[in-house]
Amino acid sequence: MKEREGTKKISLAHGSGGKLTHNLIKEVFLTNFENPLLKPLSDSAIIDLNGRKIAFTTDSYTVTPIFFPGGDIGKLAICGTVNDLAVMGAKPLHLSCGYIIEEGLDYEALVKITKSMSETAKIAGVQIVTGDTKVVEKGKGDKIFINTSGIGICEYEFKEVQIGDKILISGGIGDHEIAILAARESLGLETEIKSDCAPLWDLISQVLTSSHKVKFMRDPTRGGIATVLNEITESKNFGILLHEENLPIKEEVKGVCALLGFDPLYLANEGKVIIVVASEDADELINVMQEHTLGKDAQIIGEVIDNKNLSSIHGKVCIKTKAGGTRIVDMMVGEQLPRIC
Repeated sequence: MKEREGTKKISLAHGSGGKLTHNLIKEVFLTNFENPLLKPLSDSAIIDLNGRKIAFTTDSYTVTPIFFPGGDIGKLAICGTVNDLAVMGAKPLHLSCGYIIEEGLDYEALVKITKSMSETAKIAGVQIVTGDTKVVEKGKGDKIFINTSGIGICEYEFKEVQIGDKILISGGIGDHEIAILAARESLGLETEIKSDCAPLWDLISQVLTSSHKVKFMRDPTRGGIATVLNEITESKNFGILLHEENLPIKEEVKGVCALLGFDPLYLANEGKVIIVVASEDADELINVMQEHTLGKDAQIIGEVIDNKNLSSIHGKVCIKTKAGGTRIVDMMVGEQLPRIC
């Protein structure tokens, strides 16, 4: 039967973390699954169990190649789920692990990935307590997909974001995506950049101990920091102004971005956290973060400002360029190619 004209199709861009992903979530998943726990669309659901708040999250991982400078798909799966709990102010405790393995995967590759998951879980202070394994026919997968879910105990309750708050990031942006791209021999990229893939709870717990005025946290993975900041301002009566000169970006990352036509603000990260904090605590938190291995390059990169300072453009993210101009930083439309997950 001929396909009905105008039928919508899912594209790769629907998984990019940008506008199409957000539209898909709201139009399909939120519409059909809507409930009070899901509605906030945060990195983890916060569930009240007899007065104790529990964070619960899940994520699926697919990456090519499965081994890359600074990590592999197993390390990525642990760090991604642990960090989704941590940015909600929750101490990660237990994870599940589900493998979907393509027929023909080298047995030793699976052993190596699993050992990597075990080692990363120990570093993160979590246990893998349940799981599942499926094998699909050759050509029906991409070597291996991994799903991890996690639970943690909430130890912090965030305040409301306000005008004047500062935007902090724990270090250089874009390392993960550039490392993945460089690992693809077909692209011919030569760089020593390694993925920033790392569990963030130790750093985040020190931040939350040092300040009771943290308003928001998020790890800027798919869609990069641009997407995260647009999520903060969406439908709000305030905007965010970034300062290009304060963005911590390695020269090698800048070079690859110039070569491929990428904007570093949209690059994926797997070991960085964006923090919104009251202005009076910003400098102290930067000092705290810079004393930690995972935060030594932390910077204040912007602030929450009144819309009147953004030409009355409601809920927008803008950046003050080194040249002195200002441009809007929108949520990513489509995807940056080649895709990394």
